Amino acid sequence: MKKFYITTPVYYVNSKPHIGHSYTQVACDTVARFMRQLGHEVFFMTGSDEHGEKIEKTTLERGYKKGEEKRFVDEIVPVFKDLWAKLGIKYDYFIRTTDDYHIKAVQAILQKLYKDGKIYKKVYKGWFCTPCETFWSENQAPGGICPDCKRPIERLDETNYFFKTSEYQKWLIEYIDKNPGFIRPDFRKNEVLGFLKEELLDLCISRPKSRMSWGIEIPFDKDYVTYVWFDALVNYISGAGYPHDMERFGNLWPADFHVIGKDILRHHAVYWPIILHAAGIEPPKSIFAHGWWVIKGEKMSKSKGNVVDPIELVTKYGVDPYRYFLLREVNFGLDGTFSEEALITRYNSDLANDLGNLLSRTLSMVDKYFEGKVPEITGHGSRVTGYDNLKNKALNLSAELERSIPNFDFVTALTKIWEVIDIANKLIEDSKPWNLAKEKKTDDLASLMSGLIDALKTIAISIYPFMPETSEKMKNQLGMKDGSGKVRSSGPLFPRIETK
Repeated sequence: MKKFYITTPVYYVNSKPHIGHSYTQVACDTVARFMRQLGHEVFFMTGSDEHGEKIEKTTLERGYKKGEEKRFVDEIVPVFKDLWAKLGIKYDYFIRTTDDYHIKAVQAILQKLYKDGKIYKKVYKGWFCTPCETFWSENQAPGGICPDCKRPIERLDETNYFFKTSEYQKWLIEYIDKNPGFIRPDFRKNEVLGFLKEELLDLCISRPKSRMSWGIEIPFDKDYVTYVWFDALVNYISGAGYPHDMERFGNLWPADFHVIGKDILRHHAVYWPIILHAAGIEPPKSIFAHGWWVIKGEKMSKSKGNVVDPIELVTKYGVDPYRYFLLREVNFGLDGTFSEEALITRYNSDLANDLGNLLSRTLSMVDKYFEGKVPEITGHGSRVTGYDNLKNKALNLSAELERSIPNFDFVTALTKIWEVIDIANKLIEDSKPWNLAKEKKTDDLASLMSGLIDALKTIAISIYPFMPETSEKMKNQLGMKDGSGKVRSSGPLFPRIETK
């Protein structure tokens, strides 16, 4: 059985999850479900990033005492897990960067790099952005403004440990050139290569405990803790078994996909492969960076007060419509504009009108003309015009999905599924089954109904990775669960949302 290892980032738990977190989760869950359908042995890992300055700061702001960071993160992590359960995210493993085995893995990598002479100590003088947990040179941050988050940054003058990232700049450029699928989409690869045209600075990998104590202790100096980004990236190998279960690690690594937001591309596409290479470990096969959801042209942020709460949307519109909207509205990799009006439009047109209507009227006709039993076709096939087109489209659908879903091309996959739905709806309009019944063209009517039910069964299986609940409801109504050949309607799949 072929393995498939897919990861989300470990999410920083200094506040509750938002639409951006859920977007990554839904995308990974959809691909993982599809790969399971294909028979792959899937390992889908997600988790939480729990160390660093922002956690230490938030702990105090929330009324906890210094030293109670673990208590704080223990109370926040279930909020993330609850949302993933509500969104139907079927992950295989949840890693926390405060887990003992992860701490040991981080220390093992640090110790190895230190022993190999890849880590050294020096005085750092330059800029530091606390919200991004990132160091910047004078050239990179003109005017003392962070190039990533555009907030003011502070001057730092302190002694720290550094990893010799610069030694591997040439290697990384060559590696990216030789492995075209390593960074996706292509324009993100070009972005990384653009960044690598500038001199790559060595990476600061420590924080003095005198300034920030909430982190993994550096194994060769008890006065320092590990930089949160170095710590967080190691989760992808520690969660797979490194170094505590090397047999499992050997089976899972390299990861097939790290799926991330575009704002953390540099950490994943520059620092992470270099850390791995320096430690003698193969890089992941592919890093896929998706875009942001924006509202009225602005990135969502807590400070602007325009963050969308997934729980509210799921409570209002249902889990599957939310999942469908996220993956259908914009090509994965590009930025998308979020609005509730757009979600309602998708819900009413694609889900209620197209899919829901097709299922309900097909089931009611099978009920009316064949007492709820899917008719068996005898004699010739259907002479109904358009029948063969529907049959062929449905038969070819699985091959179309195998080309698109593993490449995160959700828009194409859903468009292909909806082509089958549209052809089926048009076939009903054109063939007018009610007239066939009046004219007693029983064979044509039987084969038409049988063909529509077959198409709906294909649709039910095809939408499963995207909308698992809806898929199960359809399978139940189509009699796929009990094999009885009896269909049973149980109300509309998607009751229309009335708008003012």
